[in-house]
Amino acid sequence: MDSTQLNTAATERAEELPGAERENPFGPEWDVYKVRGRVFLLVPLDGTGRITLKSHPDDAVALRETFADIVPGYHMNKKHWITLMPGSSLEEDLVTELVTESYRLVVEKLPKAQRPVDPNLFGRPAP
Repeated sequence: MDSTQLNTAATERAEELPGAERENPFGPEWDVYKVRGRVFLLVPLDGTGRITLKSHPDDAVALRETFADIVPGYHMNKKHWITLMPGSSLEEDLVTELVTESYRLVVEKLPKAQRPVDPNLFGRPAP
């Protein structure tokens, strides 16, 4: 995926998620996607095409070992965040899945009354 495809796949998915909002708390150079005030996706608008999102620590390690274009979270806690770089190892379905998982990880930490969806069911295949 090139930088435009990566950013488009991530932001289109983020905008579909219930309760997700785009803000610019770090200035106009960053689009920050939040659910109920908590960050799940960071998209710098500097042309690099990289995106940063939350990941379960075990998944983060496995993803970095499997995909050359996934690195530790840029300017974030390296245990809980990953950065996706433009490159040939990423496909749109994977990016969409990782954005959804990042959202779900944030939602599951919210008080139940504030959750826009059930994180145990949302975005998972039916049994």
